[in-house]
Amino acid sequence: MHDRDTLRRFLFERYPIRGHLVHMDAAWRALIEHRDYPGPIRDTLGEAVVASLLLAATIKFDGVLSLQLQGDGPVHLLLAQCTSGLSVRGLARHREVSAGGELNIRGLVGQGNLTVTLETDDGAQRYQGIVPIDGGRLADSLQAYFQNSEQLPTRLWLHANEQGASGLLLQKLPGTGSVRTTDVESIEDAWRRVQLIADTLTPVELRTLADEEILHRLFNEDDLRLFEPAPVYFRCRCSRERVVSMLQGLGETETRSVIAERGKVEVHCDFCNRAYVFDAVDVAQLFKAPVAADSGSVH
Repeated sequence: MHDRDTLRRFLFERYPIRGHLVHMDAAWRALIEHRDYPGPIRDTLGEAVVASLLLAATIKFDGVLSLQLQGDGPVHLLLAQCTSGLSVRGLARHREVSAGGELNIRGLVGQGNLTVTLETDDGAQRYQGIVPIDGGRLADSLQAYFQNSEQLPTRLWLHANEQGASGLLLQKLPGTGSVRTTDVESIEDAWRRVQLIADTLTPVELRTLADEEILHRLFNEDDLRLFEPAPVYFRCRCSRERVVSMLQGLGETETRSVIAERGKVEVHCDFCNRAYVFDAVDVAQLFKAPVAADSGSVH
């Protein structure tokens, strides 16, 4: 049985190359539990969520990493978010997908951009990198992001379906650090070699094999250091307090007009579909105003 809902880091002992493996099973199914996405959109969202985990694992930060795809195709917005604690959430907003249309990333999202945003919990720092959507797979655009924004040679292999989502990242680090090989040519040869070997990994193997099996299957001739797994889980950061702040930002007049029209204010979280309901008494307390005698009536 393969590693479930975990992220594993590994290092090549002789070369400045590192990698990450991630598998989402229960966490992935919880993320899409209340959504009925068409298969190609669901799978693309799964790849994006896995990619957000792999990217977050390459950075030391306390905050949220967001991976966003926006374009003029049927999927006009796809968003995956990962915290520094490896909790994830994601959503896709889309129109109907044509049965005869292309089902790759370009066919789904169309002409548009991939944006990676990193924001610290205290809001003090915010970094954003933007690259055009390129190639037929999400991994192609992410590779362009790393080349243009991070300037670190990076490759990703991603796969998702209705049962789970998995991914592999390989990254060539600058310099030689504490590795045993200092020959630049040897390092470049090793980097080319590990990419070619990783290309032989099938989606089924990525999804079904244990991490140790994957690494033995690919890199049994290399000395690797495999670290302990870190748990990955779905968690939405929505809360009643956040919705209160949103309604206060909307304003008392607008919020009370919804109460007058519908008898309540109901807000659904786009990520987890949880409903937050406010009646006239709640709204009165929210804006610290007295409740009219007939405030509970609906006309």
